[in-house]
Amino acid sequence: MTQRAFKALNAFPGFAGIGIALLLFLYLPLVVVIGYSFNANNIVMVWDGFSLDWYARVFESEPIRRAFMNSLLIAVWSTLLVLVLAILAAVGLVGMKRRGAALVNGLLSAPLILPEIVLAIAILSLFAFVKVPLGIPAMIVGHAVVGLPFALMTIRSRLSEADWSQFEAAADLGANERQIFRRITFPMLTPAIVSGGMLSFIVSMDNFIMSFFTAGPGSTTLPLYIWGSLRVGLTPEINALSTMILAVSVLVMILSQVITRKKG
Repeated sequence: MTQRAFKALNAFPGFAGIGIALLLFLYLPLVVVIGYSFNANNIVMVWDGFSLDWYARVFESEPIRRAFMNSLLIAVWSTLLVLVLAILAAVGLVGMKRRGAALVNGLLSAPLILPEIVLAIAILSLFAFVKVPLGIPAMIVGHAVVGLPFALMTIRSRLSEADWSQFEAAADLGANERQIFRRITFPMLTPAIVSGGMLSFIVSMDNFIMSFFTAGPGSTTLPLYIWGSLRVGLTPEINALSTMILAVSVLVMILSQVITRKKG
C-alpha cells in the first residue's frame, strides 16, 4: 500500500479504531494462551503464579514426542515432494504459452482458494476409490497438495525476475538444458527454494484438517494430539505446547522472509 493510499484510508472516521480492534481480535487470544502457559495452577484460567513446569511436562510426555516425530516425518517428506513438483512446475510454466500457463498456474494454486475441508474430502475420496490405506504416506501426499502453492508462488516469483541474457549466453556457449539448469537456474532459485520449502514445512507441521481426514492408526500429529486433548478439557500443558508451536511457526516465517529479501 502506497503512502498516499494509506493517508486516504486514514482520513475515514474511525479507521484507526477499527484497525486496532481488528488487531486485538486477531492477536489477543494468542497473548492469553501464551500468558497462561506459564500459569502454575493446573486450572487454566486461574492464575497462581509463574511456572515453567508445563513446558517441562511437554518435553517429558511420550505421546507428545510420538506426535512430534510423526509431524516432523510428514513435514520433511511432504516438503521434499513439494519442492520437486514446484521446481518442475515453475520451470515448465516458463516455456508455456501465456493462456496455458495461466490455466495451469491457477489449477496448481487452487488449494489456496478452495476450502481445505473440501480439498481434504476430495483427497479422502480419491484414496478410498484407488484403495490407498490411510496413514503417514497418505498424509504426506495430502500435505504436499496443501503446501505446493506456497513453494510454487515463491519459486515462480524468483524465476520471473531472472536475467534471461544469462541463459542465452550459456546456450550460445554450447551449454545444453541440463547444464543450464544445474549451473544457472538452480543456483539462482536456491533462496526461493529454501524460502518456499520453509513455508511448506511449517504449513505441514501446523496442518489439522488434511491430517484429520487422512490419518490412520499410529499417525497422530501434534495438531491432532491437541485436538484430542481438548475434547477432555483445556490444560496449561496444551497452552505450553501451543505456545511452542506458535513460536516455531513465527520463527520459520521470519527466516523465510529474510531469505526471500536477500535473493535480489
